[in-house]
Amino acid sequence: MDALLLQLLNGLDKGAAYALIALGLTLVFGTLGVVNFAHGALFMLGAFVAVSVNELLTFSKRVKDESVTFFDAYKEQPYLEIWLGDFGSAIIDWSVPIAILAAIPIMLLIGLAMERGLIRHFYKRSHAEQILVTFGLAIVIGEIVKATFGANPIPQSAPEIVSGAAPVGALFGLSEALVYPWWRLVYLFSSLAIIGGVFAFLQFTTYGMVVRAGMADRETVGLLGINIERRFTIVFGIAAIVAGVAGVMYTPILPPDYNLGMNFLVLSFVVVVVGGMGSLPGAVAAGFLLGVVQSFASMGAVKEIVPGIDQIIIYLIAVAILLTRPRGLLGRKGVME
Repeated sequence: MDALLLQLLNGLDKGAAYALIALGLTLVFGTLGVVNFAHGALFMLGAFVAVSVNELLTFSKRVKDESVTFFDAYKEQPYLEIWLGDFGSAIIDWSVPIAILAAIPIMLLIGLAMERGLIRHFYKRSHAEQILVTFGLAIVIGEIVKATFGANPIPQSAPEIVSGAAPVGALFGLSEALVYPWWRLVYLFSSLAIIGGVFAFLQFTTYGMVVRAGMADRETVGLLGINIERRFTIVFGIAAIVAGVAGVMYTPILPPDYNLGMNFLVLSFVVVVVGGMGSLPGAVAAGFLLGVVQSFASMGAVKEIVPGIDQIIIYLIAVAILLTRPRGLLGRKGVME
């Protein structure tokens, strides 16, 4: 039971990342009709917003190390610690939450620039052309990040208050030795809050209702005098924010590098297809489902029976679902025909 609970938590954690990226992909496809293969790059850019904020907060100068008395020794000390002391150290410790706040306007601007500068010119092009141009854009963004930050992963630390492990075993009446990282739990519940916020925005606000109406019948909404294209542009920006914030929060779990976006994009696109193109609930449900299945497939007992099953299980499930339900789990009729 301990092992099953641990794998379930791992699966929900990974599924949350898939669901957040897939949610943004589906938002863009459902509103603009664009298959955006650069969406994984937005996830990566969010992660490197966290890296940039951390580097800015830890900008340092070389000072004498007073703890060494026998000879002159020097160390790098951040300016924030020199100026603000313990408060400066606390600011540095909370660099990831600070990066989340910074990522919201940054990713909004990046999303709007991407939509206005490139994506809008491919609204009426074929999906093949959209995939080619956005995939090319993702490669360009990845190479720019590689040239700027280097090719090696850059570890980021979670705040000290959530850097330990939660006693999840005792909480569920299992072994007290079973623990799980606090930050992964924070990531999971934050992801659920973000997903809930997006659905609440679309379901209960006037702006969201107009967007949903435009997704169903863009021409009729336009005839009512509503500038639906502008609203869709804002939705693209919201999708960029969701991907960017997800990337920021994932940095303490997986050190980011320039390949991070591509690693998640392919799996997230499979999630979108399995959930049903254009279906937001389907994208979220499929994200968590495939994350949990992949986690259980990575157990040692399972891999002893079927070696390498954890690497292909998602694609096997995708094939099985699409053979039985070509539109995906919750796909709408007429979306991809």
